Amino acid sequence: MEMEEKNPDPKYGESRKFDPSFKGPIQNRGCTDILCCILFFLAVLGYFAVGILAWSQGDPRKVIYPTDSRGQFCGQAGTPLANKPFLFYFNILKCASPLVLLELQCPTTQLCVEKCPDKHLTLIKAKLMGEQEYYKQFCKDGVDFSKSPPELLRDGLCPAMLMPSKPFTRRCLPALGTMKGGVIVVGNETSFDTGEGTSINATDVLEASKKSNAVVEARQVAMRIFEDYTQSWHWILLGLVIAMVVSLIFIVLLRFLAGIMVWVMIILVILVIGYGIFHCYMEFASLKGEPGADVTIRDLGVQTDFSVYLQIRQTWLAFMIILCIVEFVIILLLIFMRKRLLIAIALIKEASRAIGHVMSALFYPLLTFVLLAVVIAYWAITAVFLSTSNEQVYKVFNNSECEYARDTCDPKTFNTSNISQQCPDAECLFAFYGGETLYHKYLILFQFYNVFLFFWCANFVTALGQVTLAGAFASYYWAFKKPEDVPAYPIFSSLGRALRYHTGSLAFGSLILSIVQVIRVLLEYLDHKLKGAQNKCAKFMLSCMKCCFWCLEKCLKFLNRNAYIMVAIYGKSFCSSAKDAFFLLMRNIVRVAVLDKVTDFLLFLGKLLIVGIVGIFSFFFFSGRIKAVEDAAPSLNYYWVPIMTVVVGSYLIAHGFFSVYGMCVDTLFLCFLEDLERNDGSAERPFFMSQGLLELLNKTNEQPKQVD
Repeated sequence: MEMEEKNPDPKYGESRKFDPSFKGPIQNRGCTDILCCILFFLAVLGYFAVGILAWSQGDPRKVIYPTDSRGQFCGQAGTPLANKPFLFYFNILKCASPLVLLELQCPTTQLCVEKCPDKHLTLIKAKLMGEQEYYKQFCKDGVDFSKSPPELLRDGLCPAMLMPSKPFTRRCLPALGTMKGGVIVVGNETSFDTGEGTSINATDVLEASKKSNAVVEARQVAMRIFEDYTQSWHWILLGLVIAMVVSLIFIVLLRFLAGIMVWVMIILVILVIGYGIFHCYMEFASLKGEPGADVTIRDLGVQTDFSVYLQIRQTWLAFMIILCIVEFVIILLLIFMRKRLLIAIALIKEASRAIGHVMSALFYPLLTFVLLAVVIAYWAITAVFLSTSNEQVYKVFNNSECEYARDTCDPKTFNTSNISQQCPDAECLFAFYGGETLYHKYLILFQFYNVFLFFWCANFVTALGQVTLAGAFASYYWAFKKPEDVPAYPIFSSLGRALRYHTGSLAFGSLILSIVQVIRVLLEYLDHKLKGAQNKCAKFMLSCMKCCFWCLEKCLKFLNRNAYIMVAIYGKSFCSSAKDAFFLLMRNIVRVAVLDKVTDFLLFLGKLLIVGIVGIFSFFFFSGRIKAVEDAAPSLNYYWVPIMTVVVGSYLIAHGFFSVYGMCVDTLFLCFLEDLERNDGSAERPFFMSQGLLELLNKTNEQPKQVD
């Protein structure tokens, strides 16, 4: 079973020399990468300054509450509009203007109202039918209804008509969607008089309503998804708890039955994917001959009701093909790697023993999770406050010709200005949030700084966890007598060393990775912005750059991970540790290719198995296919919403547990390579690896000679 060993290439440095004083992570070490440490602390202080500035200038009410034409927030507690949570448009047709898409505010009077209108009514009909009080709630405050309808409309005091509306994102939008013989209707009307001598077709109202909110359809889907979450959140939590329990049971079983569990895991993954292929085939076969089942996905187009896609055969055929490819690739990899599985299993067994002696390592991801949650929350809150720190901008809106149209105005002095005299029908209405001050000009830079520091801090937290775990597991490996020589509280000792001596090295590695990630974000932003304007050459170049930086990020993550292990063991700077790790891996490139990646693949199968088990049970539950609990399943718009949430959450939970295993295996693997270079199994230079690894590699440790 011993892997072929070749003389290392001299360009990758000399092999590690035997050092009788080396007993694991160096205790006597100094601070590394001090300049980067100082830079990181200054950057964090600047991040706090940006946050304080954003919190002092921002106003999240701009996101929570809609804003009327006077710049007031609808429904805000403690204000006269607290009982008026909905925004009503005087003339929804004006929202069809391209101005809406540019400035995100309709050029029509908007009022905060208690409820949206529920019937079609014109101003003239309201006068004739004695419904002034009902109509009055949709007019400006203090309106005198003794005036004639033409006067009220001329002065812009009331809307010309009301139409049945429903609140959507706290805005009153026409209640559309009822069909009569294929004709769009609003309420019970297909067309109606506006009260201004013109007739409007309901189709025009539909188009205006759609253009007033460019993402109405997407928001409708989002609202349905949100409704599904409100109906199923407790079941989702139960599914995630089950995933956590299954992951924990899996880790415990790996501790005592690593070899058996790995083989069981391999077989179950193949069986689970095989069942998925069988289920897709049965669905594909059951739809044969069904009306509309032969429609292609391309012909169907984009549908907001995603269950429609499950009613066509092509969807299940695509799922079946994908699962067949995955099954084939996994089986093929297992066939080619069968000779290395025993050594990989031995490494996993050793990792299980290490975790068994360092049980606190299983709980360390909780600290990483809390720190990442703090970083994400700070970034999100700062982003919201920055995006809402603009000032209210008012502009001139008018019906007739006016040279001041769309000019900025001040509502406090507008009625006494020359504009109101030259353009009697003009109004000074709230347009959007903006500003021309120095602070507002640099908002985009503050947002960029917020994103960059988010990546830097998040990568720093991840790096801290990797160094801490690496130091603890290295202490276990280099203890000759296990567990007697393992130091007490290895996690706390390793965390203390990382924070005290290597904050700069962690910041350095995190900075390099963050720069690449920010460049990737910028490339995605450019791709999104230039999608309609780019030619084929530009599109090709942008795609190549995105691919190159994706590969670079993956390589940096791998290099950083191994560099942090070396930092934890030897206490050198980041660059020196990265060089040592790279040279060590290159001197043993065959072992890296066929052993380290095999263990990563096996651990990935473990995560896949947990996700598959939880995902299958959640599918049968939420789709109502388990008869015993059919009544308990919630009624949903899209049953895939909780299923996908549980699947993604299960993967993250399994990844959190297995990340400890992954870091343990990577650390033990590097220590294993160094052990082979440093020692030869003699009494003077014994191997530190476990007896299981020694047997698999056909190596032995000589027993020390007895002294008479």
